[in-house]
Amino acid sequence: MKPIEIKNLTALHQAASEFIAAMNGRTVFAFEGAMGSGKTTFIKAICEQLGVEDTINSPTFSIVNEYHTGDFLIYHFDFYRINKISEALAIGIEDYLYSGALCFIEWPDIIREILPDDVTFITICEQRDGSRLVTM
Repeated sequence: MKPIEIKNLTALHQAASEFIAAMNGRTVFAFEGAMGSGKTTFIKAICEQLGVEDTINSPTFSIVNEYHTGDFLIYHFDFYRINKISEALAIGIEDYLYSGALCFIEWPDIIREILPDDVTFITICEQRDGSRLVTM
């Protein structure tokens, strides 16, 4: 996938549509980027473009949020507050990862060793002008 530039919030949903077009049947995506780089905001836009009608929130405290559309089951994870891989295993992370559902993971480092071989890493970087660059 070629990098996707998000110049501003107005361009966010177009960028999400470009991302969806580039998913190519992959289901597990690990989002990396600095705090405040826009990981949650971008995942929210992706979910909206996929047809999620529920309120989409960061799963910072719940660890995982589940969303349904007519076509997709989506799990959104945030492992920022997880300290050990055993905490992720306790919530059944492997069942989620191998379910075939879409999995969008923020702060994946703590579970890196159990991620599927076909995980796709996504990096979001804030540029000097405030825009974001999304690379796969």
